[in-house]
Amino acid sequence: MAKETDLYAPVKAMLEAKGYVVKAEVTGCDVVAVKKAAATVIVELKLAFSIDLVLQGISRQSLADDVYLGVQAPDTPTKRKNWRGRQRGYVKLCRMLGLGLMLVDPGADIKRQTKVLADPAPYTPRKNKRRQTRLMMEFTARMGDPNTGGTTRTKIITAYRQDALRCAALLEGRDSLKVAEIRSEAGVAKAAAILQKNHYGWFERVDRGIYRLSTAGGEGLQYFAEAVKAMD
Repeated sequence: MAKETDLYAPVKAMLEAKGYVVKAEVTGCDVVAVKKAAATVIVELKLAFSIDLVLQGISRQSLADDVYLGVQAPDTPTKRKNWRGRQRGYVKLCRMLGLGLMLVDPGADIKRQTKVLADPAPYTPRKNKRRQTRLMMEFTARMGDPNTGGTTRTKIITAYRQDALRCAALLEGRDSLKVAEIRSEAGVAKAAAILQKNHYGWFERVDRGIYRLSTAGGEGLQYFAEAVKAMD
């Protein structure tokens, strides 16, 4: 089983190849590398990526601009699979915090023992205008605050679902209604699209432009009774 100390030699060799003078365990820092006319580099070594390692790296940023987290490369098929699924998130987190990230594989060929995944640099997130617009449109269209933050096992009440519930509530207890009547009485501008797509299976088409509530629609109204009541 590898030890944290096994990661030192590959990191030291990589930095020395770049012209740094490297020393270990300097005032609590695992690796310190110094080169004339270059920023001091600090590397904190751990066998696995963890929040403790991230916090350690953040604390080292008060000592140097270039701080890397060095973690052991996964050495089993299961570990490699888990790492592949998480690497993108780890890299993004490090970049957001201005930290560097490298994988260290002591058992690999000397030229492949260290792999830098991210270099320390100021982080400027790229804004996604389309998603920002979608966020604000949903926020504005949603009536009230029908959900509880942190919900994971409950169906979210979106603005679309609220409109569908308005249509369903209007049809409850009636044989059927025309789309134009539903649009007008329920106050749902997109009633035609909601009824035609029938995303939740709450509606049944009786004839062209005429709909009624389905059995699933009645069940939906019962399930979301509180949400329907809040829209009154």
